[in-house]
Parts: sequence; C-alpha cells; structure tokens
Amino acid sequence: MTQVTGPAAVDVERPEDGITPPSRLDTEALGERLLGRWADKRRLARRLAGQPELARIDGQTMAEHRERVSAQLKYLVDTGSVHYAFPERLGGEDNHGGNIAGFEELVIADPSLQIKAGVQWGLFGAAVLHLGTKEHHDKWLPAIMSLEVPGAFAMTETGHGSDVASIATTATFDPDTEEFVISTPHRAAWKDYLGNAAKDGLAAVVFAKLITRGVDHGVHAFYVPIRDAERNFLPGVGGEDDGLKGGLNGIDNGRLHFDGVRIPRSNLLDRYGQVHPDGRYTSPIASPGRRFFTMLGTLVQGRVSLDGAAVAASKVALAISVKYATERRQFHAGSALEEEVLLDYQRHQRRLLTRLATTYAAAFAHEELLEKFDGVFSGAHDTDGDRQDLETLAAALKPLSTWHALDTLQECREACGGAGFLAENRFTSLRADLDVYATFEGDNNVLLQLVAKRLLADYAKEFRNADFGALARWVASQAADATLHRTGLRQVAQTFADTGSVRKSATYLKDEDTQRQLLTDRVSSMVRDIAADLKRASRLPQSEAAALFNSRQHDLIEAAKAHAELLQWEAFTRALPSIDDGDTRQIMTWVRDLFGLGLVEKNLAWYLMHGRLSAQRAKTLGDYIHRLLLRLRPFAQDLVDAFGYGPEHLRAPIASGAERRRQEEAAAYAAALRAEGTAPVPEKQARAGAGG
Repeated sequence: MTQVTGPAAVDVERPEDGITPPSRLDTEALGERLLGRWADKRRLARRLAGQPELARIDGQTMAEHRERVSAQLKYLVDTGSVHYAFPERLGGEDNHGGNIAGFEELVIADPSLQIKAGVQWGLFGAAVLHLGTKEHHDKWLPAIMSLEVPGAFAMTETGHGSDVASIATTATFDPDTEEFVISTPHRAAWKDYLGNAAKDGLAAVVFAKLITRGVDHGVHAFYVPIRDAERNFLPGVGGEDDGLKGGLNGIDNGRLHFDGVRIPRSNLLDRYGQVHPDGRYTSPIASPGRRFFTMLGTLVQGRVSLDGAAVAASKVALAISVKYATERRQFHAGSALEEEVLLDYQRHQRRLLTRLATTYAAAFAHEELLEKFDGVFSGAHDTDGDRQDLETLAAALKPLSTWHALDTLQECREACGGAGFLAENRFTSLRADLDVYATFEGDNNVLLQLVAKRLLADYAKEFRNADFGALARWVASQAADATLHRTGLRQVAQTFADTGSVRKSATYLKDEDTQRQLLTDRVSSMVRDIAADLKRASRLPQSEAAALFNSRQHDLIEAAKAHAELLQWEAFTRALPSIDDGDTRQIMTWVRDLFGLGLVEKNLAWYLMHGRLSAQRAKTLGDYIHRLLLRLRPFAQDLVDAFGYGPEHLRAPIASGAERRRQEEAAAYAAALRAEGTAPVPEKQARAGAGG
C-alpha cells in the first residue's frame, strides 16, 4: 500500500466520522470484479496485447506502420483470438460479449491494430453475419475470418457522415440481367475514411439506396468485390488513399467510388429486404424507417467496443501517471531536506484521482452495456425493446467514455511534465490515435441527440394514456415543485436543517440517496422543461418546428449527457454490493462518492440556480471532495494496480520504477554530502551566519 508523506500526511478521518479507516485494498479481488463476466477472454487478449510482436513501434513511417499492422492481423488469426462472435459451425464460438471484451483490450497494444481488426471482423465481417443469410455466411465468412479476403465497410460518404439515411450511392436493380448496378453519382457520394480501402481490401460491404421498379427502398448493404488478387481495382471501381492522418496511421484509410459496377442479385445482404428476379421488393419489416434502424442497430457493436477501448486507454494513462506521481518529487513544501511526492499535492490529486473515479464509473457502466449487448445478440433478450435500449445505452456511454479518454490522456500527459511529452511514455501517441474515437461510429454530439430524443419520447409516452386525474395531479405537483425551488424554500429548508454545520452538510452530500436524487432530479427537470417547450412543435410548419428544435439543441445534448452520467453513477452503485471485502467496499464507496459529487460540483451553477442546493451545502461540497481525495490518496497505486496492466502493457519508462531509483540516488547523494560535512552552505544561511 502506498504510504502518505509530506503535505498529505494528515488524519484523513475526523473523530466525529465514526469510521475506522480502511487498512488495505484487496487489489486482486477488485481486479477480478473489473474483469467481469468474460474474464477469461480479457486475460487471453491481455496476454496477446503484451506480446512484443503486437506492440506499436514509435517513429515508423506510415508505410512501415501499415505493413506491420497488416501482418499483425494474420498473427491474430493464427492465435485464434478474433473469431469468437462467428458461428460455431464455421469455427467461431457464438460468443458476442466475450468477443467484444477481448477485442477492446487490443487498444493497449496499438490502437491501429484494434481498429483495423475491428474493420475486418467487427464491421466488414459483422455486416455479412448480421445483415446476410446462411447462404451469405457459408459463401463469404470463412474467407473473411481467415483474412483471405480483407474487406472495407463502405458506409460513410464524403458528403454524409452520421446522416446515413441521406447517402447518395445507389444500387439500381436491372431485372434483365438480375444484377444491381452500383454508382456514386457525384464526388460527395464517394465512400470515404474506410479502413482497408487504400491498399488491402479485396471486397467491401457497400451501403447504398436500393432502387427497383423506380422505387427507392432506402439504404441496404451489398457485398461488392473491389480488387483482384494482385490488388488492382476491378472495372468500374476507383479510389484514393486518405494519406497521413492525425492518428491511427497503421490503417490504410481510403476512398472508393463506383461507376456502373454490376453485382449479382444474390450479393444483396437481404436478411431485412429482398429483391425477387422480377424486381419486386419484399421485407419482413413493413415500415421503411423501422427497417432502416433495425439494419443499423445490428451494427451497434462498433459503439460498444469503442466505449470499452476508451475505458481501457484511460486505465493505461492513469496507471502510468499515478505510478509516476507516487515516485516523482518536486519542491520543498514541508521539509528543508526532502522534496514532496507529486501525488501528495492537492491539485495533483484533483487532476488524477477525480479522473480515476470517472474511469471506474465508466468501467462498471461498460460492463453492463456489454451484458446488454450479449443478451441481444445471443438471442437471450432480443425484443424490439431490448434492441432499442441497447442502441440508446451505447449512444449514451460511447460519447462520455471517448471524451473522457481524450481528457484523461491530456491531463495525465501534463501531470507528467516534460516526461509525459516524450513519445516513449505513450500519452501523445495514444491521444492522437484516440482522437477520432469521438467522431467515428457516430459523432458524439449526434449520438447524444439521439439519446435526448429517446428521453423525450419516453417522457411523452408516460403521459400519452394518462387520465384527467393523473394529469391534474402531475400539474399540481409541478406547481408545487416550482414554488418550492424557484422561491428558494428548498434552500431555506436545507440551511435550517444543517444549522450552519459543515458536518451535517457533508453527511447529506455523502448519502447515496442524496446523490441519486440530485443527479436524477437534474435529468428529469431538464427533460421536462425541454418537452414542455417542444410540445407545440407538432402543430407548426416543418421549417418553424425545425427552428424550434434547433433552439433547444444545446439543452437536449446537455440533458443526454446528464442522463449518461447518471447511468454511470447507477452502474457504479450497483457494483458496490458485489465487493465482498469490507475495506475494499468502503474505499470504492469513496471513489463512487468522488465521482458523483464531482458531477454535482461540475454543474453547481445549475443546482444553485434551480434551488436544489443551499449555499451552505454548496460551500461544503468542495471541502468534502478534498477530504475524499485525502482518504483515497493512500490507495491510489492500489486502485490503478487493480486494472491489471503490467509493464508489458504500459510500456512507459516513467512507470517502470526508474523514477524511484533516480530519486533514491539523488537522496543518497545529498545525505552523503551532509554526512561528510562537505555540502555547500546556501547563500541566505551564510549571510545570516555572517551577520550573527
């Protein structure tokens, strides 16, 4: 356990707390809890990610990096580690949750490897698996699984990214030849940013508007060969290399365009929509809108895996920076002889431990997302409602975890000073590679807007069939709520209850039900206010309704973020009872409190403006957070050790123990000088002696 010295070496419990301070954190048990249901797959993936054959080599050219990553994909195939989600009869395991759990760990080896593997098996292969039929599976999946046919996932267009429904590529059916004709009618319709498109891909799953008998049936997916065995484009297919990017340069991203490319009718991945030889279109889903979202929903695993990969990257960054912060010393704050350990400074604790708490919350929420994903794709829980919940949950959590990873990598980099800026310590390259995670598989702001729309729809549904009495009671409660909050009565009541006592305010804030109420109330209040304002949109012309919606777009996204943060807090809270060791559970409760109260502090203006907190309790909030930081400081190293990443995963010299050896050498040198009496006298001391 890390020992506290310097300015942080104070009693972290006050006598009135009545709490016996925990003496230890069970790192091994906590680590097991974090590994989750698919612990075996995570361990296998981590052993793989720790192999030098898969480690990123800094300083490689783009061409060298691409070649290395392409070879690494074959290494993954040879080790049998990338086929878990595919059918057992084809050599897979039908293990969807385990597949994602293992796949997301590859980010610690090289994000380029993780994403290129995701393109091949999680997008290209998964599209054939989930949008095709058994005939398609038997025909194409073996070669996809073995890497005999590398492929691209051609959905995004230069002119349309997240707006998939508006893509311009067309697939027009010709009944005379029973073929689809694939065309990109203009430059904005080119398929862009596609992994495997610039160099490696032999085929692509192309998303295009299916047109037959003069009717546009919306976006469907088609299996389209794009190159021959010598990597030359096939007739009618063209493309370009996207070139050097801000990160992920081990992936050969590129553009594709099609000029009258003909493919057989059977190349339509037709699980949700079929075209008969005479051009007649049929589908088991009558609604075009529902059909579109059902097809896209089958590909939600990209968002699920990015959520997990972002959490893993945050863990790596914190493991490196906390290790360094427990060893690196700077400034003589509490001793003339010994400099202070960085993590003993309150500001450093604020920088790292608050992000550590958020990472734990994101990790527990991701495990629940993974359970939901496996339930849907295994068929155990696969209703329309389950799929909608999965899509909403993934759209809520992926933005928070990817933004958090970028923020954490940057803060950890700065917290390590110049050492953090060295490429060998990984922060800069990880941040560059994860930058695009915030915009691919769905731009984060667009995803949160989808979440907000779901919140509004659920809110409207709650009152759609309510009788007059229920509505009257709700209106009355809203009036009472407005009176209570807007007149400051809630704040007056809080102040009276606390009677100026910091202890009572802190007791209120650390209470689990209080935190839940504060976080839940903010979400419900925001949704209610927006819903009331947008209610009249249905009666307005389209342009005016769109303008009204746009005027509340920022509020919608903020409400969705608040909802996603609540989901993380709830997941963390549900995880606490599963921790058997009492000391460990107490420490993790503090971590949960640090996360929850950090959310309240971040939005303190809202809570004050809307009368949810008194000035007394708001003032106490920051002080109590600092007390939590002091309580957690002795366990900081244990908390990151529980992530389970060894030196072969971190691969950062500043996390290798080298800093501690440097500090010990420096301390021994200074002690030797003092013992020998040969240490020079500081000028101020010399002057004082001369003046005496």
